[in-house]
Amino acid sequence: MDSQNMESKGTQDEQIVENKELNIWEALIPVFALIGMLAYNVYVYGDDALSGSNQFILLMGAAVAAIVGYFNKVDYKFMIEEVSKNVKSTAGAILILLMVGSLAGTWLLSGIIPTMIYYGLQVLNPTIFLAACVIICAIISVATGSSWTTSATVGIALIGIAEALGISLGMTAGAVLSGAYFGDKLSPLSDTTNLAPAMAGTDLFTHIRYMTLTTVPTIVITILVFVFIGFTLDPEGVADTQSILSSIEASFNVSPWLFIVPILVIGMIVKKTPPLIALLIGTLLGGVFALFFQPDIVASIGGSESLNLTSGYKGVMDAITVDISIPTDNEVLNDLFSAGGMYGMLGTIWLIICAMVFGGIMEAIGALAAISKALLNLFHTTFGLFASTVFTCLGLNFTASDQYLAIVVPGKMYAQAYKDKGLAPENLSRTLEDSGTVTSVLIPWNTCGAYHSGVLGVPVIDYLFYAIFNWLSPFMTLLFAAFRIKIKTLSEPKAA
Repeated sequence: MDSQNMESKGTQDEQIVENKELNIWEALIPVFALIGMLAYNVYVYGDDALSGSNQFILLMGAAVAAIVGYFNKVDYKFMIEEVSKNVKSTAGAILILLMVGSLAGTWLLSGIIPTMIYYGLQVLNPTIFLAACVIICAIISVATGSSWTTSATVGIALIGIAEALGISLGMTAGAVLSGAYFGDKLSPLSDTTNLAPAMAGTDLFTHIRYMTLTTVPTIVITILVFVFIGFTLDPEGVADTQSILSSIEASFNVSPWLFIVPILVIGMIVKKTPPLIALLIGTLLGGVFALFFQPDIVASIGGSESLNLTSGYKGVMDAITVDISIPTDNEVLNDLFSAGGMYGMLGTIWLIICAMVFGGIMEAIGALAAISKALLNLFHTTFGLFASTVFTCLGLNFTASDQYLAIVVPGKMYAQAYKDKGLAPENLSRTLEDSGTVTSVLIPWNTCGAYHSGVLGVPVIDYLFYAIFNWLSPFMTLLFAAFRIKIKTLSEPKAA
């Protein structure tokens, strides 16, 4: 996520709520209830489940958790306070989502996204495309420290290129997110890269160096898999790129000058400009460039035959706020050249808020602490401690719906256990990143899963298998633990 969000969230000072009245089986009741209700809801609604019914199911899961809390002496007001804190913590993410929607609208209107697709189609052939997506997004995310910014800029363009080439959007989104989370996990500009060592009790650059031991093999395997997939793609199924290029030229004024805007936005993020400011400037610049490079399209969206003050204002404002569509003579591009603006992000925001309600209640009744403690007590070997940490991170991403809590709660719960086993704190910080940071995007109602799915326009279930780096990372850290590969110990280990 974005490095500037960590301060506003205050996760380092967050207190873990414990409830001695609550046992592990009671803590798991809301989890099992949620899984059952979600499974049936998806069975009934299929791909449409995220249109609203899943959101209500999350609220029903929160209601079950609240009932469990009531019978375990948790005050209703306290539960609401925790929900309020959880929802408040997503304010930055919600504003970023709205800005991403507006940016996508003006970047389409100005021809920035079509221009990226135009030149990308000429450079990226289907065989190398997926591997190139991983590498491009890895470079951008290391430079910016943000998987969110990577998705909102180059990620959107790469999805467009994939659609034009006839390549699976699920595969492409998986490749984009694999690269994006490589940087989110390793970059010193990333919030999670700073948060994990702070929770574990080590320093940033020790953490980064130690994390490369599992991260580099994982990204190499990911790239090799996508290279293999690229060679298996059927060339006959690839769209006629020449006709697509001609259609883009006929519909937009394509110019390399349009790359100025995305380069400036990425440059601002690298220079540590707050993402909201960078995205707002990118949105406004997109609107200005639209007036100069695509005056006829702006006038048409604004409901006029010619560009004037009113039609220009209305055209740009519609691109920022509501659905717009720019027709072409190519059916492949007609679906591609549409954007939802801020309005298009409301469904994702709705999902995040409902997920935070469930996570807030679970936290308030002490269920998160109870589940973490039970997992900690379940294993007594060194490998078991690593496995317990991984499962706790995965469980918190699923139940708390928040990437930060999946790092903070296990970080606080397990720090002493690692010391007691004579393990250096960077073992814990690396495991938190390998399992907490990267898996958040694999859960539809987690803030990260909801965000990336909404921005890229690809359901989580479609990219889940292809986000290879994200699901392979926890297995890699467990593999290293099982064979005791590069497991650093304290110079003077404490007795267990």
